[in-house]
Amino acid sequence: MNKKKKQKHGEHINESWLIPYSDLLTLLLALFIVLFASSQIDQKKFTQLAQSFNAAFTGGTGVLEFQAPIEPEPLPSQPKQQNGQQNDQQNDNKKKIDKQEKEELHEVQEKIDTYIVNERLNGKLKTSLTEEGLAITILNDILFDSGSAEVRPQDRQLAKEISQMLVMNPPRNIIISGHTDNVPIHNAQFSSNWELSVMRAVNFMKLLLENPKLDPRLFSAKGYGEFKPVASNDTPEGRMKNRRVEILILPNSQASQQ
Repeated sequence: MNKKKKQKHGEHINESWLIPYSDLLTLLLALFIVLFASSQIDQKKFTQLAQSFNAAFTGGTGVLEFQAPIEPEPLPSQPKQQNGQQNDQQNDNKKKIDKQEKEELHEVQEKIDTYIVNERLNGKLKTSLTEEGLAITILNDILFDSGSAEVRPQDRQLAKEISQMLVMNPPRNIIISGHTDNVPIHNAQFSSNWELSVMRAVNFMKLLLENPKLDPRLFSAKGYGEFKPVASNDTPEGRMKNRRVEILILPNSQASQQ
């Protein structure tokens, strides 16, 4: 009788495996929650969640103690705002400098215009204030003979007087440029209008620099030939306007970028 009872007791199903199985399901559920949380770019919440599960299931240490896979980017709003304020301040400073430069160049222009009126040089000298700077235009007909790059003796005094007006405080970069009409030239000295225009600019610049108050390091010469006309070459009047020497006084803001 006792033997039969022991046999029936031995056939009873062992249900102890349900305990680790339930623990496994709980861990899987926790793992899926963690994976879902890690897909969100919120490092603070992710860390709190990982610490909570580690404390609950492993006593505070375990596989859940790791950093978020994506580092949060710093908020760019503040640096951008600061950069914007700096750019605005730089632009304001540049506008103030440009305005001051224009006022100073305008004073130089008025001085030269007064000289032109007093010396009755209207139509032979003129000034214009542009974005590039203050331009003084001198017609070649009062500086050079046709086909020549030498300043005429009677016009050397004009160059000296102009050089006095170019003495400024602060000093500025000055570009001398020569221009011709489109009538071809070919003589013993020059084979093209380009060469003629360059040498006219250089020779006129040399006369200006005889003034010891001018710094040669601030001067440069260019020749454009017939390629920058200001009038039509179809008429004698237009060709006369195109034969010219220009003095460009640069603002200090542009001179610093050269």
